[in-house]
Amino acid sequence: MAALELVRALGDRGDIELMGVAARHHSPPPPSWVPPIPVSHLWAPRPLLYELWHARLPLAPRIEQATGPVDIVHATAVAFPRADAPVVVTIHDLAFLDDKQRATRHGLRFFRRGTALAREHAALVMCSSLATIEACVAAGFDRDRLRHVPLGVRAHHRSLEDAARARTKFGLARPYVLFAGTVEPRKNLRRLLKAFALLPRRDVDLVLVGPAGWNESIEAELSPLEGRVHVLGFVERDDLESLLAGAEVFCYPSLQEGFGLPVLEAMIQGTPVITSTGTSTEEVAGDAGVLVDPRDERAIADAIEELLTDQVLADHLGAAGQARAATFTWERTADATVAVYAEAMASPRTAGR
Repeated sequence: MAALELVRALGDRGDIELMGVAARHHSPPPPSWVPPIPVSHLWAPRPLLYELWHARLPLAPRIEQATGPVDIVHATAVAFPRADAPVVVTIHDLAFLDDKQRATRHGLRFFRRGTALAREHAALVMCSSLATIEACVAAGFDRDRLRHVPLGVRAHHRSLEDAARARTKFGLARPYVLFAGTVEPRKNLRRLLKAFALLPRRDVDLVLVGPAGWNESIEAELSPLEGRVHVLGFVERDDLESLLAGAEVFCYPSLQEGFGLPVLEAMIQGTPVITSTGTSTEEVAGDAGVLVDPRDERAIADAIEELLTDQVLADHLGAAGQARAATFTWERTADATVAVYAEAMASPRTAGR
């Protein structure tokens, strides 16, 4: 969704012409995933296209076969295209380098190859956080080719009535702490559940929102909390925003993120946030959130308890978070992106060959 939001913000500027490029597909994407710009298709289906690009085979179609001549190509992920124009790449994170369980064997090969091509051929690389910049430097990227381009947030501020409707819809009768994210090891859900079990009070529930992921089972941690944890799975955007607005606390003790959009999405609703030190989410929250060691269950529990019992602090952080989140706009992201495009076009590097 980040790429779609960026495209919308770039299109609103009116000073650049955008064209999407996609592999051949048998059917169109769901309505919420349709880009707001014209899209041309190359002849190869996506798996084959990526293999041809990453193998740098002569028959691999170039971007210009779909678009005609262009000034710049923006690869919004690590599928590194062939192109005559300079290529700018967005890298959100390199978590796969630290956690081999993040992907299948084929996926790891794809990520490694795309990252290597970006390191070798990209005119410039855009990173959504300073933490990702440091990860790229550690992975061998030239620091002088890395640009910090934070993401934005475009959420509707939800009313008390919206929050009440969401509570009713999902059967949430008591105050709750909210987590939103895919169930996977780096989200640190097992420690969050253990921390929640340490709370001295029993009049607050924990709500988990997000799709099932991979390589993570939380059943053992859920068992002693029966009746106090609501596992909602995937919910629609409107419901998520209303659930965020209705939460007493948003707790996101992730071990590693490329940026941390859920933190911003909670802050824009005025909900006090707890998140992790030493990660990109610390950059996002700044001094408008409570920062904890994500590996310390007691520290997580103490932070939750403090915000549940100190209403003055919770209100202060809610207001501070809302003000801070308002500065992370997609318009600002678009401005920084266009500046990177201009710099890349002036660069002597020809990236996509």
